Amino acid sequence: MIDRRGGTEAGLHRVLEPAGVLPQAALRLDASPRIGPDEVRVRVERLNLDAASYRQLHTAHGGDPDAIRAAVLEIITTRGKMHNPVTGSGGMLVGTVAEAGPDSPLGLKPGDRIATLVSLTLTPLAVTDGLARWDGRSEQIPAEGHAILFARSIAAVLPDDLPVPLALAVMDVCGAPALTHRVVAGYAAPSVAVLGAAGKSGTLALAAARRAGAARVVGLVPSEREEKALLATGLADQVVRADARDPVAVAAAIGAPVDVTVVCVDVPGCEHGAILATAPGGTVVFFSMATSFPAAALGAEGLAADVTMLIGNGYVPGHAEMALDLVRSIPAVRASFTARTGADSAQ
Repeated sequence: MIDRRGGTEAGLHRVLEPAGVLPQAALRLDASPRIGPDEVRVRVERLNLDAASYRQLHTAHGGDPDAIRAAVLEIITTRGKMHNPVTGSGGMLVGTVAEAGPDSPLGLKPGDRIATLVSLTLTPLAVTDGLARWDGRSEQIPAEGHAILFARSIAAVLPDDLPVPLALAVMDVCGAPALTHRVVAGYAAPSVAVLGAAGKSGTLALAAARRAGAARVVGLVPSEREEKALLATGLADQVVRADARDPVAVAAAIGAPVDVTVVCVDVPGCEHGAILATAPGGTVVFFSMATSFPAAALGAEGLAADVTMLIGNGYVPGHAEMALDLVRSIPAVRASFTARTGADSAQ
């Protein structure tokens, strides 16, 4: 029986251990399907692991799809949520509303097909099919089961004009372009660099920076293949190649320090290069679950770098709508996402 005597708005009543923490910090959640008055139960169709989590699992298990599948299933079964204990990250999901409590403020009704815009690290989740339809080779996981949304959760009804895999991939990183736009718009014709520019969040960040009035947009990628692919999109004025974990190489590749640096790299160790690449008075936006706060803070101090550093929290009002509009209105952005998610007609 779930104790609903307090904290239901934020999901505190679903925390099994340790006592007194919010769901994201919990070791285990109660994912039982019976909902409270302000909760929503979602029938799960597809999970989307965040890039850092999938990369870690892939590396840890040598790319063995069966081992990756077993690891994800073990995490969900043990923790009552998809919360990678190594990266601390999760992802999000697509599903159909099965039941909405009478006091839920989310405006959802049974039958709505939605994407959750809150992390799986705080979403009670149970799967019933053993992830049998997932080949373990991509971040998107066909799944059956249920998830619970709280009063303070966020969800968006899926658009009718975009394939589900495409919409899910976009919504998974929709906080990145929204915050990038907000930061870039605060400068007068700034220069912007995006590290990890060929990825999902990087592609959207490039487009958002341009829309916000950036005068110069630089995309940094790690390989010749990504360099060629990004050059073909025309989303960046300049595409440079360097290992984002090598601070000196990053600064040299970008050249003149930029006003805004956006970090979208899904591996650790990219903090110092971003700081070195940013001009005094500039801003660094970290959009990676692999970011280390101590490395960023102490690195900036050690370099006497007068930069503002922001941790992208994945939520900016209107973020889903902005990201979807970038995909709809900029063919190169849509093509980039379609290349990642498969056929553009998949539902």
